[in-house]
Amino acid sequence: MSATRLLVLGVVRGYGRAHGYLIGNDLMSWGAGEWANVKWGSLYHALKQLTKDGCLTDHSVPPGRTDYEITPKGEAEYRKLLRDALRRPEARPDLLAAGLALLPSLSRAEAVGLLTERLAALRARRDAAREQAGQWGEPPHVKELYGLSEHIAASGVEWTRGLVDRLEAGAYPMAGEPGSPGTPGSWAILKLE
Repeated sequence: MSATRLLVLGVVRGYGRAHGYLIGNDLMSWGAGEWANVKWGSLYHALKQLTKDGCLTDHSVPPGRTDYEITPKGEAEYRKLLRDALRRPEARPDLLAAGLALLPSLSRAEAVGLLTERLAALRARRDAAREQAGQWGEPPHVKELYGLSEHIAASGVEWTRGLVDRLEAGAYPMAGEPGSPGTPGSWAILKLE
């Protein structure tokens, strides 16, 4: 799964119709170059590939600009990628970061459900690593790898549990709620001075 693919679909969906520079400018202003390794070239490649795959449609706009819109296939792909990013703990943090950036696209109940799945998977990882560390023999220093895995999973459990608690307490406007940026086409283009 590609964080860039998810982010591009999410931004196009958010605006309803957007051109490459707007998409890239938004993602770069969010810091996606750092937390998702998004580059300008990868954005334009993703736009072309998503169009080729039928997830986006492109429209030529004079003078030489291309605008993109999400298709029903793109909406389905977006939802699949977003759900997977939130429910599946991966070694790379860029997918989770992309999912968090687009979290308000989901209803509160769905977001909590997906994060609860993530929580169960992290607990299972933590417990498995703890068991492996306890059974490890030779060479003894390799036991530290299991200790690291346990620590990473345990901190993931703590953070995810906190986010679930915050969402259940009403934090952040989610899809279908007043003030949510989760509705397709609801994003306002900011006028930069």
